[in-house]
Amino acid sequence: MIEGTVIRLQVEHLPSGATPKPVWLWWSGTDATTADVDRLWQVFLRRFDIERTFRLFKQTLGWTCPKIRTPEAADRWTWLILAVFTRLRPARPLAADLRRPWERPSPPDKLTPARVRRDFRHLRPKAACPAEAPKSSRPGPGRPSGRKNAWPTPRYDVHTVGKPGPSKRRTKKSTTPRPRRTG
Repeated sequence: MIEGTVIRLQVEHLPSGATPKPVWLWWSGTDATTADVDRLWQVFLRRFDIERTFRLFKQTLGWTCPKIRTPEAADRWTWLILAVFTRLRPARPLAADLRRPWERPSPPDKLTPARVRRDFRHLRPKAACPAEAPKSSRPGPGRPSGRKNAWPTPRYDVHTVGKPGPSKRRTKKSTTPRPRRTG
């Protein structure tokens, strides 16, 4: 038996006019005060904001696109995405409202980061660029002669929830030569 507290939330009115149903929450604490109960249902409602934020990072800003090698690199990528997201807000007055057919028009000072990002190709030439990186006059050294290409560097995927599928195995490539086509 696991001890805990069951909290029943009853909503009086929904904005959509639908009939509200009670919501049941479970908390592992056994001595819940009125202040605890108020805090718990508010935390329950805040989880929707957090879930939508992660959805924005994954879908709109491409949080899960890179093939990360280490957990530290994943942390750096997360902070980079947050910095990019933060820098999109000040660019709102410069961006045009490139909206989808089902979206309502929005004034320039109220554009969402996703709409600002849609117009980024037009914003980039307007941004100041103090200097460009110097280009090398010669090609790089490349791989030393006689050295074979090693196995690929291990990559660590960003953990996402999805359907469990068949496990992926790494198989060695066949060393038998392919037949050549002639003629």
